[in-house]
Amino acid sequence: QGTRDHPPAQAALRERLLSAVVSCFKRHGAAAIDTPALELRETLIGKYGEGTKLIYELQDQGGELLALRYDLTVPFARYLAMNKITNMKRYHVAKVYRRDNPATTRGRYREFYQCDFDIAGQFDPMIPDAECLKIVHEILSDLQLGDFVIKVNHRQILNGVFAICGVPESKFITACSTLDKLDKVPWEEVRSEMVGEKGLSPEAADRIGEYVQLHGGLELIERLLQDPKLSQNKLAKEGLGDVKLLFEYLTLFGITGKISFDLSLARGLDYYTGVIFEAVLLQQEKEHVEEPVSVGSVAGGGRYDGLVGMFDPKGRKVPCVGVSIGIERIFSILEQRLEASGEKLRTTETQVLVATPQKHLLAARLKLISELWGAGIKAEMLYKKDPKLLKQLQYCENTGIPLAAIVGEQELADGVVKLRDIATREEVRM
Repeated sequence: QGTRDHPPAQAALRERLLSAVVSCFKRHGAAAIDTPALELRETLIGKYGEGTKLIYELQDQGGELLALRYDLTVPFARYLAMNKITNMKRYHVAKVYRRDNPATTRGRYREFYQCDFDIAGQFDPMIPDAECLKIVHEILSDLQLGDFVIKVNHRQILNGVFAICGVPESKFITACSTLDKLDKVPWEEVRSEMVGEKGLSPEAADRIGEYVQLHGGLELIERLLQDPKLSQNKLAKEGLGDVKLLFEYLTLFGITGKISFDLSLARGLDYYTGVIFEAVLLQQEKEHVEEPVSVGSVAGGGRYDGLVGMFDPKGRKVPCVGVSIGIERIFSILEQRLEASGEKLRTTETQVLVATPQKHLLAARLKLISELWGAGIKAEMLYKKDPKLLKQLQYCENTGIPLAAIVGEQELADGVVKLRDIATREEVRM
């Protein structure tokens, strides 16, 4: 349950999608790394908020309690700390594992790919953060998935809001986990969970409600900086200053049209410390509907300045900011589109089929195909001694092979090969 086999057409689509994402990461100067699918259990526990209960734990193996990785961020932080690296821009494409209730129609699985890009190091504020948002914008524009919005918030602003609304500090993280559900359920449900399950007072919940339903751009940031309560809170003031600077850089990148400063965005992971963001695809269901309908999150990330320090014996911190592209959900959307269009996707890259029109010419085919392979040309032939020419040409049409190299008795005598264009049926001797 919650896993899948990928037949050739899906694997080809996935490869095309991953290469588009990776080429963007490379364009921004990232190097690739890889880490094991297994981590020590203690490396993962306590880093994911309520997600911790979805970690796949494995039986004790030779005195080690292990678990399957839940994301690519915690392994990256562990890697930086273990190797004493203080400065790195990396990408990582690999499978992660979650003991979740699968919702395969929405692209939610127990085993799935993540594509992460992260910048680690001590830099001037908000410059790397702005680049992460630019990358999300580039990838979603490049893949032509339709309209999208990138929601941005800041952990310190959230903590400031909780503080002035009377939430005790010990409940910040659980309040965040609940607030994270606001994109899926209405405020009333979130409010009742905050009061009923998380033990917040109804007054605190109502005060939180006044803030978390706000979203906008620079003008909202300016307005909140003037807010009598928020502007008195040190955390919130710092966070608002960060977001204001971020918006200035995003304006220079020319992408603020797709960015929304959204106070409801929480991202339920424990390790975020600064800017957090999430990209959501919008679907115009009906012509006359004012508000576009959200299809769900297709990318997310944020700043996590404390995570590496958790793995360093001396607690040395390495500030980090990163983004994860939700490749499975994007893949589901592209797959549905391909099905709807009825377009056939080529599953191989074969350039030429080596064919023969008469019997007893297997040796000629084998010699020619060997030469083609040796020259780095992608070539195939049928595994029959004497296939009919029509059958060979039909195979090209069925699999999308553009050319056939035909060697008959006449061609052998003349020392040439007849090259046939499958689509136009034109032939040239060469």
